Amino acid sequence: MSDKVYIFDTTLRDGEQSAGIGFTKEDKLEIARQLARLNVDIIEAGFPASSPGDLEAVSLIAREVKGPIITGLARAVNPDIEAAWEAVRHAETPRIHVFLSSSDIHMAHQLRKNKEDVIEMARNGVARAKSYVSDVEFSPMDASRSDPEFVYQLLAAAIEEGATTINIPDTVGYAVPSEFGKLIANIRANVPGIEKVRISVHCHNDLGMATSNSLAGVQNGARQVEGAINGIGERAGNTSLEEVIMAIATRGDALGVHTNVNTRELYHTSRLVERLSGMAVQWNKAIVGKNAFRHSSGIHQDGVLKMRETYEIMDPKAVGVPTGSSIVLTKVSGRHGLRARLDDLGVQVTDEEFERVFNAFKDVADRKDEVDDRDLEAILGEQTSMEVAEAWKLDLVQVSTSDHGSPTATVRLVGPDGQTHEDAAIGSGPVDAIYRAINRVTNLHNELTEFSVKSVTEGIDAQGEVTIRIEADGGSYVGRAADTDILVASARAYLHALNRFVQASQLAVPA
Repeated sequence: MSDKVYIFDTTLRDGEQSAGIGFTKEDKLEIARQLARLNVDIIEAGFPASSPGDLEAVSLIAREVKGPIITGLARAVNPDIEAAWEAVRHAETPRIHVFLSSSDIHMAHQLRKNKEDVIEMARNGVARAKSYVSDVEFSPMDASRSDPEFVYQLLAAAIEEGATTINIPDTVGYAVPSEFGKLIANIRANVPGIEKVRISVHCHNDLGMATSNSLAGVQNGARQVEGAINGIGERAGNTSLEEVIMAIATRGDALGVHTNVNTRELYHTSRLVERLSGMAVQWNKAIVGKNAFRHSSGIHQDGVLKMRETYEIMDPKAVGVPTGSSIVLTKVSGRHGLRARLDDLGVQVTDEEFERVFNAFKDVADRKDEVDDRDLEAILGEQTSMEVAEAWKLDLVQVSTSDHGSPTATVRLVGPDGQTHEDAAIGSGPVDAIYRAINRVTNLHNELTEFSVKSVTEGIDAQGEVTIRIEADGGSYVGRAADTDILVASARAYLHALNRFVQASQLAVPA
């Protein structure tokens, strides 16, 4: 039997550190539940000391999600470790992940500590964490740019204090596979007590080698790989877990290892993270990209039609990619047809959610010849990804514009009082006019910081999916909506963000 590689998912911690991402605690819980269905071994749910909100989110996941180990990140200082313990203490299987810089550049310019001080901090941090939990992970940050002899000393000290997992980070994506693999091999050969712990790798993708470096670590004895779904994370991102998982599943013969991941959940997990993060997956992304299992060349098409394996090294169904559907959804399709297609996509919704999705589907189908899977994903993303109380609802939006003169928008909203409120505004463009009119009605002060629109499908009748971000009262709120009328989608996305702001304001605890 081959060795098992443990899959450590950091989508909710390092993944959330991507510029432009800000998960709510509800987002994080939804993703964590899906990661449990994916059957990852460890979920790094967040960095509890970073904010009260993150501590609350990690604690919620620890209470609600069963199966995977739940871990919180902590610097090697007592307040961080105590916050991590407070967050994970109710987990079925808790872990505390302690990290500390080890490279000369980090010690000199970030920590302002010498090597002796850093070793002492590592000892104290691991020992403190060990007093709370039996499972402690230790990471020497920037290990790939550190003095190897110092790394050996630091790891030996952590193991002496009770660390059970030793993680080797390529924090800035500097290593190449040959040297990273050699680093892991040398750690196994030179660190006293290393045979008693599991070696982990955590690689970043600054040079595009995160997956290769992670697999080089596995080939040299690492038995835990850390990464994020879709490769999201700091700067150029983390190791893409779906790539590592399917590389092991596909080339287990060469790597000599296996995972216990339910690979059929990969596609759905990827789409969920894409929706909630607002970060689109590139079409040619390995494993989960739109084009990963599509064939354009005539030669490729001919080969795949005769025998799929001629140009596909993985069965798309093994990744959970929906293919071969015989159901074509149009405006004459009923509930049974839509329910069957959602089942094929692996989507589970409550009866109440289904009615909302069905009504939205009918609205789109009235304006399109065919509603395909990407349309359904856009509908699902808007209808089921986030439960937000609608303080303000769109009743009407009307825009007048031309190439001579300023665009004018009229909006009619149903307010928290149940009454309709109407106003109009002039803007520099039609969307600006809509947003100005909405602001006049709601009197909610905010700053629009991001606006993006993409076509969900091809053709003149395609849905447009709008994602926006606003800042208000020191918070950041994302809104999303899809419609065949891009101006309607823009108005609904803006109201979605405003309603999230209203909900957050109502739930805020006074200082």
